[in-house]
Amino acid sequence: MHAALVSVGFEEEDVHLSEVTGPLVVGQVLEFTPEPQTNGKTINWCRIAVGPHPDTDEADVRGIVCGAHNFGVGDKVVVSLPGAILPGPFPIAARKTYGHVSDGMMASSRELGLGDEHDGILLLKDLGLDPVVGADAIPLLGLDDAAVEINVTPDRGYALSIRGVAREYSHATGAAFRDPVSAQDPETRQGFRVTVADEAPVRGRIGVTTFTTAVVRGIDPTRPTPPAMRSRLQLAGIRSISLPVDITNYVMLEFGQPLHAYDLDTVAGGFTVRRATAGRSSRRSTGRSARSTPKTS
Repeated sequence: MHAALVSVGFEEEDVHLSEVTGPLVVGQVLEFTPEPQTNGKTINWCRIAVGPHPDTDEADVRGIVCGAHNFGVGDKVVVSLPGAILPGPFPIAARKTYGHVSDGMMASSRELGLGDEHDGILLLKDLGLDPVVGADAIPLLGLDDAAVEINVTPDRGYALSIRGVAREYSHATGAAFRDPVSAQDPETRQGFRVTVADEAPVRGRIGVTTFTTAVVRGIDPTRPTPPAMRSRLQLAGIRSISLPVDITNYVMLEFGQPLHAYDLDTVAGGFTVRRATAGRSSRRSTGRSARSTPKTS
């Protein structure tokens, strides 16, 4: 990768990798027993299936101490087995704690470097996943990906996007290039006037001269962001927020076009716009967002 980028004039400054190394597997909760402690805390002594046993035909079942309480019997979770290393670095080993030998750890999103959620362990069903018990969780969660950081000079602003870098590489080497923009079929939509109030212009100059919006419907903002997308955003230095926000950030990195998503119900005039442009009733509903594309002069 380094030689390929240098050959077209891009200086590689760093390669960012996930800080997670295995064994990291899909586990399933078989049973757990709450055990109150003298310090007021209640821990769960869990029996977790982590795949087939290497020496028998039976399941490989591990005893794991867990302080979270957001799971139940049958839930599939991510288990870091002894020998794994989580971001920190935080090496995992079998250790005695709360009167048990905990033979691994059930991990949260934050412990895996996938986000800030740390209220409980990561439940794979919340990501829309139902993998086989014992499967390697590293590729499942996109933790085997890598991001290359390059030095972009001021005269090559087009290289501030993955699309621009790929196009430049194609021009310089003759490699095949599939432009994601050409694959889109833009819709013709009815527009409406948007007023941008810039009360603090930089050096007295209004920065945005055109502000284009499009109403996007059918989005469920409560749905989880796909793990591979979350991992790629994290590698690019952007933390996962929510599905609509993550989508706009992901598209921005790919195309180089700044985007921002708004909840249409909270945009002044948005409710009137919905009635005027879509012929819908005055009943408010969720799952709608307005996508903006600011352009500078």
